[in-house]
Amino acid sequence: MSATLVDPAARARTDPSGAAPVARKVPFLARLRRDYPLLLMVAPAVILLLLFVYVPLIGNVIAFMDYQPYIPISQSPWVGFQNFQVMFADADFWRATVNTLEITFIQLVLFFPVPIALALLIHSLVWPWLRATVQSVLYLPHFLSWVIVVGFFQQSLGSGGVVNHVLRQLDMGTMTVMSDPSTFKLLLTSQVIWKDAGWGTIIFLAALAAIDDNLYEAAAIDGSGAWSRFWHVTLPGIRPIIVLLLILRLGEALSVGFEQIILQRNAVGANAAEVLDTYVYYHGVIDGNWSTGIAVGLVKGLVGFVLIMAANKAAHMLGEQGVYSRS
Repeated sequence: MSATLVDPAARARTDPSGAAPVARKVPFLARLRRDYPLLLMVAPAVILLLLFVYVPLIGNVIAFMDYQPYIPISQSPWVGFQNFQVMFADADFWRATVNTLEITFIQLVLFFPVPIALALLIHSLVWPWLRATVQSVLYLPHFLSWVIVVGFFQQSLGSGGVVNHVLRQLDMGTMTVMSDPSTFKLLLTSQVIWKDAGWGTIIFLAALAAIDDNLYEAAAIDGSGAWSRFWHVTLPGIRPIIVLLLILRLGEALSVGFEQIILQRNAVGANAAEVLDTYVYYHGVIDGNWSTGIAVGLVKGLVGFVLIMAANKAAHMLGEQGVYSRS
């Protein structure tokens, strides 16, 4: 029988019974000396985050005050939840809420799957030069401002655009896509798809590249077809990323694009184009109801937080990590 050598240092880190090792806590100063290069690298980002994200959150107290921008904030009287009562009693607020939710739902159904499909298509291309060309073409619209994108659609689908010009030449009438309130939400979604779908494929392409090719080879040897390999290899490989991005998208459910909508609001009217962001601008900034505007923003933030927590809980129930792992 051979003897087993035990490291005295390891024996010293065990409990008196010798059953399990006890983790030795590293002193704070020792950890600081060890990690200070990393802390210095992350310090600028943390400082910017504190100054431009967390410190401005203090301004949410305006939602509970009768705020006047030309006097010190300390002199503005407290009104409690009066601004929230005014907000919930305003028919324009509920119209903006309904429009926001409808646009969010349409974009979630029509836009969210597009980057996944594009990533699968690009990943399946054999020739590297063709893959790089397709990626470049799809990514380019992301770098254009919404002013250019809306102008492009106006020149293409507007009353004096190329499409209507061709239709007039063919005596086929005209299209009113850019000024039709009934199709405005679909128009917004199509613009978002054209502008940002290609950019959204980057994350999914990275997830696809991380899948081990041996899994596809093993599945092919077992007789799995293309659909079976997608369902049992590809989809499980990118499912954590899909769940994570879906949770983050739900957190932004009440923000559907201020600049894009305000550029086209006059063409379709407020009934179709009024969303929460434009409501804050017109009723809060233009009309001078600053406290009501802050109240709307605070409600948006709280609803987004609740949606993220609920979606993350659902992800945990389905066996996914979500935004953060369970303790």
